[in-house]
Amino acid sequence: MANQDPPVGRLEKLGYGVGDLASSLYINFFNIYLLYYFVELGGVGPAAMGLMLLLTKFFDAITDPVMGAIGDRTRTRWGRYRPYLLWGAVPFGLFGAAIFAAPELTPGSMLVWAYVTYTLTMVAFTATNVPYSALMGVISPSADTRSSVAAYRMIFSALAVVGVAVVATTLVRELGAGDERRGIMLTMFVLAGAGMLALVIAFASTRERIPPAPTNGRIRDDIGLLIRTPAWIAVAAAAVLTPVALASRASSALFWFRYVAGDDGRTVFLFLDRVGLFYTGFALGQLIGVLVAASLARRFDKAHLIIVAGIIEVAAISAFHLMPVDAVWPQTAAQVFVGVGLGMMMMLAYSMFTDIAEYLEWSTKRQMTGLAVSGAVFAVKTGVAIGAALPGLLFALTGFEAGAVQTADARLGIDLAFAIVPAAIIIPAGVAMLFYKLDRRTIAHFEGELAQRRMQSAPTPFPSPPETL
Repeated sequence: MANQDPPVGRLEKLGYGVGDLASSLYINFFNIYLLYYFVELGGVGPAAMGLMLLLTKFFDAITDPVMGAIGDRTRTRWGRYRPYLLWGAVPFGLFGAAIFAAPELTPGSMLVWAYVTYTLTMVAFTATNVPYSALMGVISPSADTRSSVAAYRMIFSALAVVGVAVVATTLVRELGAGDERRGIMLTMFVLAGAGMLALVIAFASTRERIPPAPTNGRIRDDIGLLIRTPAWIAVAAAAVLTPVALASRASSALFWFRYVAGDDGRTVFLFLDRVGLFYTGFALGQLIGVLVAASLARRFDKAHLIIVAGIIEVAAISAFHLMPVDAVWPQTAAQVFVGVGLGMMMMLAYSMFTDIAEYLEWSTKRQMTGLAVSGAVFAVKTGVAIGAALPGLLFALTGFEAGAVQTADARLGIDLAFAIVPAAIIIPAGVAMLFYKLDRRTIAHFEGELAQRRMQSAPTPFPSPPETL
């Protein structure tokens, strides 16, 4: 019975959090190397790659909600969402590894390779990450517990940034031994194996505590209800815009350091070069931001905290951009605060999607956790794709040429992608939060009523005691 399940313990929270390594390792590695691999090393035009990243999102617009609806209607002895972590682990690893395993091809063939392998990877991503995200919505009926679980998830997301910034960039250099393409390919093989293991661990260590409804309504009706819910629209908008800023900045970082800052790749601290230090500072900030948000969410409304996080992020990106290009340590300090803002925003957004799913069950008696949370996955993937595409489009418009000395216009294009656009696009993400009305008092109210409904509908092993003794 749902009300007799043991509470969510620390080991279960850890196991769930580990599962985020699968998607986060991929996203962060793609942010750094996908555009660079196909444009700088594969000869594909930057605008063509940008278009590829955008066009594949039309397919995701179908597969993500469909996967959410399928998960909502799945019934197995393992639950609704957990089985997909196990079933999808191997395809997730194999398709991801294939992206960077391209043989020597012409630029046109490389573009075809990118379309095919990236699309297959995003299908596998959907098949695992939508159920993984929905699992957080049924792991506990308590919003505070789900916020705590989201914090564990975002801690491992931050650790994935550290892993990519410190370990993966080092592996690319060491495994490649002078051959950057080979180094990127072998490093991706390592990350794909780690991602498969992370999904299996999340499957094995978690359980679903909210029982499924006996029946579900029509998918079309559920989608119509979802897109008319102001709170869901507000969080989805913020969840799209925030990754746009992150991905645009990350995808253009290698180009900014090489062509604007004139970095030659030498180490500047221990074994870290400037790119590694840049991502390490961001990861440490993200970790701090998650911990801060998890603490503050117990006392303050999540929408207000997201607005504060956006202000921190915009201020930090702007400060970085105004510094001299060789100000290594001040830039690193600013990048830490960029990570703080991002960590706060993403941790809060993921827990807010599960709050919305609970609200919809309370207000409509429809269970659509997978569908509601699929919006988070689609929003993040769409934001990452748009953000990764922006540098390619801006580079093409401003005359960027790979391997050449860049003109002033080309350097402006890199600056736009790296700093100016990311800072500007965070602002409407904060504005969207003004339309989110699920405050702590409202959540506590519908949580209490839902708990009573579930207790009344759950079967009891013994007859109820008499009312008077």
